[in-house]
Amino acid sequence: MGSDYFTNPLVFLIKTLFGLYILVVLLRFLLQLVRADFYNPISQFLVKITTPPLRILRRFIPGLGGIDLSALILAVGLKYLELLLIILISGASINLLGPLFWSIPELIELIINIFLFAVLIQVILSWINPGTYNPVSGILFSLTEPVMRPARKLLPPISGLDLSPMLVMIGLVLLKMLLLPPLRAITGSPFS
Repeated sequence: MGSDYFTNPLVFLIKTLFGLYILVVLLRFLLQLVRADFYNPISQFLVKITTPPLRILRRFIPGLGGIDLSALILAVGLKYLELLLIILISGASINLLGPLFWSIPELIELIINIFLFAVLIQVILSWINPGTYNPVSGILFSLTEPVMRPARKLLPPISGLDLSPMLVMIGLVLLKMLLLPPLRAITGSPFS
C-alpha cells in the first residue's frame, strides 16, 4: 500500500468539510447581498452556524456599503487553509502565498456554481410543484432574481414558456469558461 492509501481519503475529507462550511459562508454572504428574507428558516440556519467566527472577525473587519467583508474574508481564509492543508498532506513544497492567490478563482467558481445550481433547482421545483411557496423556493427566488430579471427582459416568456433560466445558465457557464482559466493562469493555480 502506497502513501496514497491514507492521503486520498484525508484530502477528500478536508475538501468536503471545508467545502461545506465555505459554501454556507458564501450563501450567507450572497443572501445578505440580495437582501433575502432574514426570517426564512434557511437564512436563520445559515446565520446560526456562521455567526461564531463572523462575530470575531467583525471586531476587526467592518462592512462596506452593505457588503459583509468579514464573510468574504472568512471564506478566503477557510479556502486558503483548505488548500494549504492539502498541499501539506500531499507532501508538495510549501509556498505560503500560493494558496492565498489560488483561493480567489476557486471561490469565484463556487459563487458561479451556487447561482447555476440555484437556477436549476428553482426550475425543477417549478415543474414539480408550481406556484407554491416553501422556504427553499423563497430563498432561491431571492438569490436568483438579480440574475433572472435581466434575462427575462432579454428573453420574455414565449407562449407561457419561460426560457430565461436557460439563458442565465448558458451565461453562467460561459462566464466560468471565459473568466476562470485566465484567473488560474494569473494566480499560478494548479487546480483546474
